[in-house]
Amino acid sequence: MRFGQIKFDNKVTAAVFEGGLARAVPGYTVVDLIRKAETESVAVTALLVQMASHHPEPALPVLPINPLEVWGCGCTYETGAGHQMPHGVDPKLCAQVCRRARPEIFFKGTARVCVGPGQPIGIRFDSSLTAPEPQLALVLGKKGRILGYTLANDVSAWDIGRECPLYRPQSKIYAASCALGPVIVTAEELPDPYRLEMTCTIRRGNETRFSGTVSTAALRRKFEELVEFVRRANPVPAGSVLLTGTGIIIPEEAALAPGDTVSIRIPEIGELTNTAMVVQ
Repeated sequence: MRFGQIKFDNKVTAAVFEGGLARAVPGYTVVDLIRKAETESVAVTALLVQMASHHPEPALPVLPINPLEVWGCGCTYETGAGHQMPHGVDPKLCAQVCRRARPEIFFKGTARVCVGPGQPIGIRFDSSLTAPEPQLALVLGKKGRILGYTLANDVSAWDIGRECPLYRPQSKIYAASCALGPVIVTAEELPDPYRLEMTCTIRRGNETRFSGTVSTAALRRKFEELVEFVRRANPVPAGSVLLTGTGIIIPEEAALAPGDTVSIRIPEIGELTNTAMVVQ
């Protein structure tokens, strides 16, 4: 099943997507449905089947979930065989993190920093080297159960993080620094999430500034392991999102400028496209 959110009666509303059409769940957001499913001990998909309108209508997807929390992971992909290190990260340190039991985990923010498909992503006004970080994201339910998958762009101000490790939160958490979408695909529909081909393209006008690809087969860690670590002594609420790390590192010469368009695609999920703008 493919679900997410649309604008319905001028409100953000949960919906089931079928082709180019959507069946709204009036009066509920996706987080509302996750909470209702938790309270009633039923599957979110069962609620969607039961509560979605029987009259599909054309509708564009918006931010697929207004997450209560967003957490990120780093150094999760193979670093050899042509894979590059994230900018501003000491290669030796990243290699150590990859080898150790405990993964890199950081707080990315809340729905406040999130945007959906077609909305602008942010370039901090005090950054001269901001880049997208394309990722597969997990939508979490009760006790960290993986309800589904969506695409994510962990937009990051590399120069601020590189200037001082203590500035890393400012390089990660700011307005429009996390794009999600276009829809959530249920775990049942993606039986092998470790065989997905992800591409990222940056365009400036008619010019392609960058195009790269990675397979989730290059992930060094299982999703359940990442979820377990993020929830250690940290009861992340149902309706949160976990970003699983990037395997596509954008070269510095393709760093974002206002007006650049970033497209992230996994065929089984769809395409997340956003245009960059400066945020104050």
